[in-house]
Amino acid sequence: MISLFTFFAELTFWQEFESRFNFIAVDYLIYTYEVINNINESYPLPILIGSVIGLTIIVLYTFSKLHLFDFTFKSETRFKPRLVAFSIILITLFCYSFFITNSWAEKGDNRYKNELAKAGVYSFFSAFKNNELNYQEFYSLLNDDEAFRDIKAQLNIQQENQFKAKSIHRYIKSTHTEQQPNVIMITIESFSADFMNHFGNTRNITPNLDLLADSSILFTDMYATGTRTVRGMEALTLAIPPTPGSSIVRRPNNNHLFTIGSVFENKGYQSTFFYGGDGYFDNMNQYFSGNGYDIVDRGRNLTVGDKYETNRKLIPDEEVSFENAWGISDGDLYNQVIKDADLKFSHHQKFYDFVMTTSNHRPFTYPSGKIDIPSGSGREGAVKYTDYAIGDFINKIKNKAWFKNTVIIFVADHCASSAGKNEIDISKYHIPCMIYNLKGTAHQNINQMTSQIDLYPTLFDLLGWNYDSNFYGLNALVQNYSPRIILGTYQKLAYMKKDSLVILSPQRQVETYIYNKESNEQKPAHFPKPIIKHAIANYQTAYDLFKNDGLKIK
Repeated sequence: MISLFTFFAELTFWQEFESRFNFIAVDYLIYTYEVINNINESYPLPILIGSVIGLTIIVLYTFSKLHLFDFTFKSETRFKPRLVAFSIILITLFCYSFFITNSWAEKGDNRYKNELAKAGVYSFFSAFKNNELNYQEFYSLLNDDEAFRDIKAQLNIQQENQFKAKSIHRYIKSTHTEQQPNVIMITIESFSADFMNHFGNTRNITPNLDLLADSSILFTDMYATGTRTVRGMEALTLAIPPTPGSSIVRRPNNNHLFTIGSVFENKGYQSTFFYGGDGYFDNMNQYFSGNGYDIVDRGRNLTVGDKYETNRKLIPDEEVSFENAWGISDGDLYNQVIKDADLKFSHHQKFYDFVMTTSNHRPFTYPSGKIDIPSGSGREGAVKYTDYAIGDFINKIKNKAWFKNTVIIFVADHCASSAGKNEIDISKYHIPCMIYNLKGTAHQNINQMTSQIDLYPTLFDLLGWNYDSNFYGLNALVQNYSPRIILGTYQKLAYMKKDSLVILSPQRQVETYIYNKESNEQKPAHFPKPIIKHAIANYQTAYDLFKNDGLKIK
């Protein structure tokens, strides 16, 4: 039964993530409430489970009739031969566990072929084992001093004598006049750029976002750092390259870091994390609370032992009109944001909100009667409802007293799918991002290639802010901005400057390609050492700073 269940589970997992079992499957054993309910709402479980049980009975009955169990259960083999056979199996298991890595199957450039070459159960245990990878042990290295000199040059840090050798801390000055609006960031679940008309979609499923883009500062060529929500959160709170393994959001010792919220706090803002589900999922509440954000979430399951350093407010049942496995509808969540903004404005409190939506997630269900696509019919309907809820939110707040002095950011956490013909498919990281309602700023397209980590350094310059920085993100509006993006999977780490792509892998592998954006092709090429050094310096120093408390508030 376990074999049959695993077989069908693999098919279902592939349909959703286009991959063998990976870290997501491991997480699914931890966060059972969301996962079990999501599966229940997405698939006909009675039919599926009944079919597995039925097939199991048929297999057992057939094997019994063919007397295939007789040798196993009626064997007269003596203890010593059994012990030898058991020992051989145990030694083989030991060798596979410690000496045969799952990456051995990744020999080609085609990601689908690499995934198909793997065994699903082996991939699962491999993901469980490699939740965090030590960069120093598995990836190409530079001398530490050389790595930090290189990253400082990339970040335009000139005052090296003023700072520690292993640090990227510096003071940023803006040439603009300072303003201090409220800031609400809407982080949109699984929202690829190609859902919008602005990026070539012809199905007209994002009319509100397309309209907002026409009056916003629009990043037309921005790329997410990863393929999961916690990676997006990491990028949008720390402005740091993704370290190998799991996101910093889910790791120990991730509190009291210097975050985007720290900059707002130093300016007198109150930061709040809004989530329509239970923020216990993926360690989100502990991460945000440990870094100074208040929390507003659904809080279905209160875990014994949870301790929060900030205030946590639960969304009550009477204020929820629709809810699925992942949380309340985006519309209900935005109502909580409005309610909180009204309260803070009445107390003359500036606010910064990190809002994480969930409606654009399987099972793709949402309130009926809002759009012309039935709830639960697929991704297209979820995208259109997500867009509808954003339009409704803007309409509700336009007459609020605080709206004129409030900037709204719309950005995706990651794309809807990251799988493609390449091991890292650059096109599957392209996300929309816009800054709306910034006073004194007309519509503008930022067409240079940017990373998700560049959003806030660019915004802070537009706001005219001088501030301490521990960020890897860059201001995309300065003349000496050098376009580059930083992204990866759990093990593959990518750095691309213009069209030069460097991919770092375990076992100290370095691959280099020329990337053709028009055809989405990667052609192997030889690069000069400086570009490879830039790639290594980003990831090596980021890992070093996190592991050695270099990202902590001093």
